[in-house]
Amino acid sequence: MIRGVRAVAPDAGLVVVDDGSTDQTGDLATRAGGLVVRHERNAGKGAALATGIAGALAEGATTIVTLDADGQHPPDAIHLLLAPLAGAGVDLVLGARARSGAMPVPRRITNWLSATLASRIARTAIPDAQTGLRAFTSRLAAAVTPRIGRYTRYEYEAAFLLAALRAGYGVRSVTIPTIYDGQPSHFRSVADGWRVARVFARYLLGAS
Repeated sequence: MIRGVRAVAPDAGLVVVDDGSTDQTGDLATRAGGLVVRHERNAGKGAALATGIAGALAEGATTIVTLDADGQHPPDAIHLLLAPLAGAGVDLVLGARARSGAMPVPRRITNWLSATLASRIARTAIPDAQTGLRAFTSRLAAAVTPRIGRYTRYEYEAAFLLAALRAGYGVRSVTIPTIYDGQPSHFRSVADGWRVARVFARYLLGAS
């Protein structure tokens, strides 16, 4: 993954969050040229994202791109997100995956539901509210900080998006390939789907 990112963005700073791994993930990422930030224990995807974003801001980043390390986001799609981010009034660009047969059925259901609710809140089409491939400005990253004590897993991404929408930031979506090559997902359809649903319920009721 690091090599793929380096191939398309050779001058970009690269922050890798080692979320309490028990293998050599951190050491391998360091040798590949990433700035590794380690969690002593696994804290969840939301906590890892918050740590990575904070690390990028500390390094002086003006544009931040997040992508998962499980191979489901093609690094060569990064440029597709950066182009609209350069437009006026755009602070967040989402890489939207097609809900095709390549996506497991439980993920398709939760993806459709979250996209439908996000579109209702945004009053514009949000085709993929759960995507991990995102590009956003540093001003958005500094202003939108979901409470990590509450959002520690996959619901962090939904909370981040909804907070950006509520604050009036410009959000756009671009189509990216849907990649599911048999690698197991850490997303638990019932437990994590319920966590995400509760985030939307809070925002629909006017909470955060």
